[in-house]
Amino acid sequence: MEQNTEKQTYDVIVIGGGAAGLMAAGTAAQNGHRVLLLEKMEKSGRKVRITGKGRCNVTNARPAGEFASQVRTNASFFAPAFAAFDNRATIRFFERRGVKLEIERGDRVFPKSGKAWDIANALLEYCVDNGVKIMYDTRVTGILTLGRRVFGVKYINKRGFERKEEAPRVILATGGVSYPATGSTGDGYAFAADLGHTIEPLRPSLTPLVTSHPQARYLHKLLLRNIRATLWIDNEAVREEFGELGFSERGIEGAVALRMSRDAVDALIDGRRVKLVVDLKPALTEEVLRDRISRERAEMAPTEFFGELLRKLVPQPLVLPLAHEIDVHGKTYQSKITDEQITRLIRTLKGLTFPITDYAPFEYAVTTAGGVRCDEVNPETMESLKVPGLYLAGEVLDLDANTGGYNLQIAFSTGRLAGQLKKR
Repeated sequence: MEQNTEKQTYDVIVIGGGAAGLMAAGTAAQNGHRVLLLEKMEKSGRKVRITGKGRCNVTNARPAGEFASQVRTNASFFAPAFAAFDNRATIRFFERRGVKLEIERGDRVFPKSGKAWDIANALLEYCVDNGVKIMYDTRVTGILTLGRRVFGVKYINKRGFERKEEAPRVILATGGVSYPATGSTGDGYAFAADLGHTIEPLRPSLTPLVTSHPQARYLHKLLLRNIRATLWIDNEAVREEFGELGFSERGIEGAVALRMSRDAVDALIDGRRVKLVVDLKPALTEEVLRDRISRERAEMAPTEFFGELLRKLVPQPLVLPLAHEIDVHGKTYQSKITDEQITRLIRTLKGLTFPITDYAPFEYAVTTAGGVRCDEVNPETMESLKVPGLYLAGEVLDLDANTGGYNLQIAFSTGRLAGQLKKR
């Protein structure tokens, strides 16, 4: 809600009411600053409210060293922010505000309620309780400087009038360009570039991968668990992951594909050949798998179909695609299957290959890779090294990590550090 409209003087203006912006605004206000938060959407925390399929993977509880290994870009830059406000601090922050959390598989942390809204509302209440003035439906059009130093912003209010507000410090927390419907449309990159910052090329990260495999259309809504996948780039294995792989109209997704997508996207942009090789039976060697298939066949009638044998080995949606893959009709009598065809089946089960030809656009990406170059920002304060008084936090920076709660923690840590402003 907008509070009173009388002219005020602010110490800090925060642009963007997402995870990083709300954390920064609340922190600055708690430290005694007069804070104005400008959000162009009709409510704050839009992206937070839909993360984790509406459950919100708040952070990851792994130890610091393991956590750092999951930050894909500029992990050393992020280290001071994480040291100042780490995953344990994030858990305490929300639990002290009445949001009970629980740690799930993979050390992922979620609200016990299963509702992302609880996280978004806790951040908003943190700001309101500390006196942050929030203006919604307010689109910032530029950051004002004088002699290269920040002195305020100009914006268009909900009535369509252009206004300006002065403050000696501005925190830029506009997010990236993923999920643009939530308000992340890349404004912050333009503001930063106008002020002389370098923007590393933007591309989707944690995004579904598009395959040209002719059978992929039959796999929609299939979720494979406990598989091992290997990403190949120009015939070189570059990354291996174990876990879940899913298929949808957007492409190949699930945690395994999303974690691999950063490398795949970069390779595709560079014009390199990419493929995903899936081991559907990672716990079994080819020899053990051959023995199992022999036992299954021995228990089947000679007139039972090959498709029925496949159903004993893989989920139903994979039966027809797998039969096509090894070029054996599903209604062939299993007794007619040759040793060579069984060998082909085993090799396919241990290495089903999906050529990757494209990736889903920013609309479906969890986060944005690229952004404001981190070597142009002070890692101890998040203040710009080019423009005094300008601070940057969250996805607008060239910082991204694997799926599993790491990217939200980046937002919380950098937002917290940006808001730790000393009084002048």
